[in-house]
Amino acid sequence: MRILLVEDDDLLAQAVARYLTKQNYVVDIATDGEAGWELVHVCNYDLILLDIVLPKLDGISLCRQLRQSGYQMLILLLTAKETKTDKVIGLDAGADDYVVKPFDFQELSARIRALLRRGNTSLPPVLEWGALRLDPSTCEVTYADISLNLTAKEFSLLDLFLRNNQRIFSRSAIVDQLWSAEKDPPEENTIKSHIKSLRQKLKAAGANYDFIETVYGMGYRLKALDHEQSSPKSEPEIDLKQQQILLTAIAQERENFKAKVGSRIAVLKLAANALRKGKLDAQLRQKAEQEAHKLAGSLGSFGFSKGSLLANEIEDLFQTQKIISQAKCFYLDKLLMELQRELEKSPVEQTQNLLLVISNDQQVVEELIKEAENQEIQIKVATNIATARSIIPSLNPDVVLLDLDLEKDSLKLITELSQRSPTVGETLTPQIPVLVFTERNNFSDACGGLRLRLEVARSGGRAFLQKFMSPSQILESVIQVLQQTHITEARVMVVDDDAQALTVIQQTLEPLGLTLKTLEDPRYFWDTLTEFSPDLLILDVEMPHINGIELCQVVRNDPYWKFLPVLFLVDNLSADLVEQIFAIGADDCVRKTAKNSQLITRIFNRLKRT
Repeated sequence: MRILLVEDDDLLAQAVARYLTKQNYVVDIATDGEAGWELVHVCNYDLILLDIVLPKLDGISLCRQLRQSGYQMLILLLTAKETKTDKVIGLDAGADDYVVKPFDFQELSARIRALLRRGNTSLPPVLEWGALRLDPSTCEVTYADISLNLTAKEFSLLDLFLRNNQRIFSRSAIVDQLWSAEKDPPEENTIKSHIKSLRQKLKAAGANYDFIETVYGMGYRLKALDHEQSSPKSEPEIDLKQQQILLTAIAQERENFKAKVGSRIAVLKLAANALRKGKLDAQLRQKAEQEAHKLAGSLGSFGFSKGSLLANEIEDLFQTQKIISQAKCFYLDKLLMELQRELEKSPVEQTQNLLLVISNDQQVVEELIKEAENQEIQIKVATNIATARSIIPSLNPDVVLLDLDLEKDSLKLITELSQRSPTVGETLTPQIPVLVFTERNNFSDACGGLRLRLEVARSGGRAFLQKFMSPSQILESVIQVLQQTHITEARVMVVDDDAQALTVIQQTLEPLGLTLKTLEDPRYFWDTLTEFSPDLLILDVEMPHINGIELCQVVRNDPYWKFLPVLFLVDNLSADLVEQIFAIGADDCVRKTAKNSQLITRIFNRLKRT
């Protein structure tokens, strides 16, 4: 398959090209629209990855020009955040799909595969998949002649899967297909809830629960019919070796990006200095705006999600403020300092806890991956210890699960990870807890079992597990270790007028080593916030004088505190309340009656992003 990538951000373009080349695509790069148009004349492309903001000829115009000239190759737009107009115009111009910048490399790859699998065969008027039958004209759905009572969204989901029965849909792709551009996109859990409800209704009619199956790291699709399952797949969706190759490639591209991005920061600093002195000319302003735009579109793809937001603010300052006040200059300097600090951190790809499983036991690994979806844990896999050693520095997992049956010197890795120094030079190398699991439960002598357990403990292992344990039991042990080893120096501020609730939270969090500040009267919020300087803010909703939603708005309106993670404690998770909470910028919300372990997990998930 041949792909043309039209992208003026050279760092991002080179990284994407190398990543796709690892997947056996042939990739050509054009750095402006006119160069892309010229390449189309001399090469036959299966797909074009097309940025919208391009020099010489913009992406929308190029897309329209291609379609008007009769070119029918697939076009996948690369569009900036919150540009719904660009999306609509781009699709109307003839694009087949779009990905929002900054994008995840694996999601981009999944979108490309989905587009390339898309067929041109017309579908029958009644859609069928095994015993399932959907009639679009009457909106009737049956399974084995049993009628299914579906909501409008459930019907739309099933219709989407049936019309694209070979395609995997990520959550974002489902949102793009089933939610109108005028409405705010739903939360991630909303998609999960619709899928779960649809599965339950299908199961009640006699279908397997995984009739709609989850493909880890990619999304959802219809499960293959029995006669298809018996034949070999030409393109396996979960290939541990291929996954490892791509994972290593992403880590390498991240390091390449960090090494070269300094020149762009230098341009922004030069422009900021000129601005402060009143000597910023139009050419340097435009150059700074362009570099900030490129950073906003690329930083998140390499794991620096907060960096993308900072770069976006910097771009807005240069773009919209023709005359910038001294206060704005000070704020620009602050944004640049925060951006510099972000780039010095180890980038994080996920907001969930990251578990690295080192094992070549594919059945066990896939069972763990499926179970992890319900545990707020993301799993990456290394099939051997050498690969694990190569990716751990950049991946920086929260915890490792090591298969003792993999290699003879497995214990050496436990020692290495448990004895790492807090820093090596300027690179953070924190200790990583390691759990082990094994099939060995019959030992050659009376103390063989004890001997192996002692060796694991002496090497620094945190848990000794058996492979016959259920995936949920294994992951429960992982969660317990995570709770013991997560951030213990963080500062958490809790505002709630219920003294008893504050006491319960205090008793839950202080034993973990967190520094806590509780406040009953929200009228003293601002003074307490600025004096205590928390890493995380927990708010009740209903309080006298000032409610939690108003406090969250105050935080989000302040340039210094606007990135502070905010978690709400609510009495009930009604749809209206949840929508209101997230609309004003909250990061998470937890029911007050939730288990302590769930509250702790959600708190640590937030703290990881600070």
